[in-house]
Amino acid sequence: MSDLLLNAAADREPLQASFSDAANPLGLDGIEFIEYATAKPQALGQVLEMMGFRPVARHRSREVLLYRQGDLNIVVNAHPSDAQGATHGSEVPSISAMALRVRDARAAYHYVLERGAWAVPTHAEVMELNIPAIHGAGGSRIYFVDRYKEFSIYDVDFVPIPTVDQHPPATAGIHFFGIVQYIGPERSNDWIEFYRELFGTELIPDEQRFGIMPKGTLLRTPSLDASRLFMLQLIEPEINVVDADERLQRIGLGVPDVLAAVKALRALGVEFVETQAAHTEQRGAITKTYLGSVVFELVHSEQRAGA
Repeated sequence: MSDLLLNAAADREPLQASFSDAANPLGLDGIEFIEYATAKPQALGQVLEMMGFRPVARHRSREVLLYRQGDLNIVVNAHPSDAQGATHGSEVPSISAMALRVRDARAAYHYVLERGAWAVPTHAEVMELNIPAIHGAGGSRIYFVDRYKEFSIYDVDFVPIPTVDQHPPATAGIHFFGIVQYIGPERSNDWIEFYRELFGTELIPDEQRFGIMPKGTLLRTPSLDASRLFMLQLIEPEINVVDADERLQRIGLGVPDVLAAVKALRALGVEFVETQAAHTEQRGAITKTYLGSVVFELVHSEQRAGA
């Protein structure tokens, strides 16, 4: 994935001067989209619609659908070669990519490559954008997007679905809160360094926890807009656990009122885990696992969802 996970800083190439400020070297401004890869897009689409998302656009040349609510975009990639590669032939969907909003995508891409990231070759078709990307956990991709305001990447690569509201409101104020990443045994320090050096993340003290699933290490990304800060949660496997695959495991969704959000989502058909170890409370809630891998975590967050 990156020589940051293999080599000491002194062994890597010298760095060019940062094109941005030290606290936010990429000009990060939140998450533009999360991508799922799946061979069963209709089934995944039903789960997303239960969560309040609506399909709003289709890709011009690939079997890809864009789902949206508020300021959240989720891309469902069912293009055969992409789905087969990202899921490693599995029947269950996987989080195959996250796209980060940055001030300048090309500059951000070169910046992280200079610091040890591994490039992902991209081959844009006619009338498609060439969005730069690097390798992330478990073969996932991290994209850099700088077209996300008045003119966005979807204006080029996607065709709106007729008669559909292109900006459906967020259910119960839902917004992106973070990504949970499963990592290998004793790999926390490697990943902490990876995200710190490439993106300028900072460690959150252990006593500062969010939601009802407090395991692991928490990192906070910088952002040009404080309302679009997001978290990365790194979780090592339990001792003697066989499954030590590294992957992006679930999406964290912030809501201003967890109990109200759970009520609204239950009305749409979403089921939540209610056990002694994990149950709905004002700090957070977690959905049951759908399709063998799809799970969403709600976390109390006062951040307001965008339109």
